This record gives sequence, C-alpha cells and structure tokens, in this order.
Amino acid sequence: MRLGVLDVGSNTVRLEIADADGAAPLPLHTVKYPLRLADDVAEDGRLPGDAVARLVEAAAAARDEARRWGVRRLMAFATAIVRHAPNREQVLRAVREEAGIDLKVMSGDREAELTFLAARRWMGWRAGSLVLIDIGGGSAEVAFGRAGLPDFAVSLPLGARHLTREHFGAADPPAREAVKALRRQVRHQLRDVAVRIRWEEPHTAVATSRTFQQLARLCGAAPGRKGPFVPRWLDRGRLGRQIGTLAELPAAERARLPGVSPARAGQILAGAVTAHAAMGLLGLEQLLICPWALREGVLLEHLEGSEPALAGDPEGGVPHERRADGSPARATAVRGEHVGDDARAYERVHP
Repeated sequence: MRLGVLDVGSNTVRLEIADADGAAPLPLHTVKYPLRLADDVAEDGRLPGDAVARLVEAAAAARDEARRWGVRRLMAFATAIVRHAPNREQVLRAVREEAGIDLKVMSGDREAELTFLAARRWMGWRAGSLVLIDIGGGSAEVAFGRAGLPDFAVSLPLGARHLTREHFGAADPPAREAVKALRRQVRHQLRDVAVRIRWEEPHTAVATSRTFQQLARLCGAAPGRKGPFVPRWLDRGRLGRQIGTLAELPAAERARLPGVSPARAGQILAGAVTAHAAMGLLGLEQLLICPWALREGVLLEHLEGSEPALAGDPEGGVPHERRADGSPARATAVRGEHVGDDARAYERVHP
C-alpha cells in the first residue's frame, strides 16, 4: 500500500510518499514547498490571508502529486506554526474546503512521541534507554524512554525560527547581548527537563530535524549525498566553536558555510545556540543524527496498527508519561519557574 504524509511546518510544507507493504516505510518520493510561513506571521501569531492562500495552493498541489503517485491514504498534519495561530480554525477550514485535505493540528507532546517512535525504530533495541532532541522552527521536543514509546515527552517554545524572531528581530547579525539573552531563555526553559534526563542516565542520545542535520554537516559530518546509513555525529565542542563564527556573520554569508541552506541561514544561529545549551544541560557531549523523524513516526504508527492521533491539545499541553504497558500515566508538569535545588526538582518530577 502506498501512503503519503503531508507535514505543514514553519519553513516548509513537505509531502513524503512511501511504500508501506513491509515492516518499515520505504521512501519513494518527496516534494518540498518552501512557503516560509513563519516569515509572515503577525505580531499576535495569526497567519495572514496571503499566507493561508499559499498554504492552500501548496496543499492542493500536494494532493494532486499524491494522486499521481497512487497514494491510497494521505495523512496531513500541521505543527507549531498552525498550532499556536489564533486563527488556526480558519486556516484548517480553508485547507479543507479549498484543497480537500483534512489537515490536523498535532499537539506538541504527540510530536515528541511520534518522533521518538521513529528514532527508536531506526536505532533499534541495542540503543538501550534513549534520549531524543528535536529542534523545529516553532518548537523543540525532548523525549526519553526505554521502550518503543517514550516514558517522558515534552514540547517547548524553543524553535529556531521562533527564537530568531523573538530575540534577533531584523538585526543581521544580532547583537552579542541578544545571543546571550537567547541562551538564558533556553537554559531557563530546559533546566527542569534536564534534571530529569540526567537522573535517567540515557544510554544513547540522538537528534532529529533539519536544524541538527545542518549543524552536524557544519561541524564536519558527512554530506547528505552519502546516504542515510552513514553515521553522523554532532560534537558539542565543535558546535561551540562554530557558534562564534555564525554570530559574526549575516545570514547571506552563513548560507555559504557547509550544510547551511539559504532558507535556514537566518535561523541557524538560534538553532545552534539552542542545541549547544541543551546538550550542556543534559550532559551530552555528542548526539547521533537520526534520519527518521516525525513523518516517519506517523507512517510507522499507522503501519503498526494504530491510528495516528494527529489531533490533540492545540497548545501542546504539559509533558506526560507512560506506564510500562504503554498506557498514559498521570501528567507531570516540569515547566514553570526555576527550581532552586535538585531535591525540590526531584519532588516536582516524581510527585
């Protein structure tokens, strides 16, 4: 059976088509529509009419492409760019009525769960306990688990484009103080999550997303043309040295660096600072780059017999945990004000 996944993100609307007759999805065809929706977001987070019109046009083109490739089922979802838009219902209605696609809003915690599922399947059981970090355009996800689904998953407003817009604005390159302020925010948002992950002492640490792929290439990893089976690592020490270079260059010059695409050159500094701070807080000196991520997670969940829960709390909700049998356990909120010492932090994440 041939399946399709349509992913509406902050930078790109991407259609992925795969053959799903075996145990794993076999990618056949990918189409990218570089809409850069985040560039058009209003101050209050709304997607303006012209951006919605471009999204509808891309969705219709993806629908036609999927039909040409014989896709039996197209699963379409949007992440933070639509999830946080006050006019998201208007956006979803326009895509449904004008493009004929039932676009779902994926909650942040589901995004983390399904990305973790994809990473676990790619890495296999030999990876042991696994921590995952994903930095998108509008949000960042962290998940930890010992089995197929995460024991702990959280989505935070630490997307590379979101932070670029919030801290740097039109400054190109940004002021040194703006970079420091961004780093402080990342550390504050991730502090309590990091306490939890450090206690777990994960055996393997992986990263997904285009942000991490480009950062790894910038730090010396093999180029994409070498294929998905070549191991690629991101080293925190090398990344720290590259941040100084990125912070001094305007976006146009960053785009000339190895692995940095013009579409992401403006936000790669924020992504690098976020990745470096996260690795430091989590006690990780290296991350293994996983080529499978959210779209593969959606396909895998479908193949394994359960309907992808693309809809959910549109605000992302609080992080939640699962029992050993995979059923949801009581949510544990680890966001909020900084916890002053490890004992108090332990009480919060282990109530």
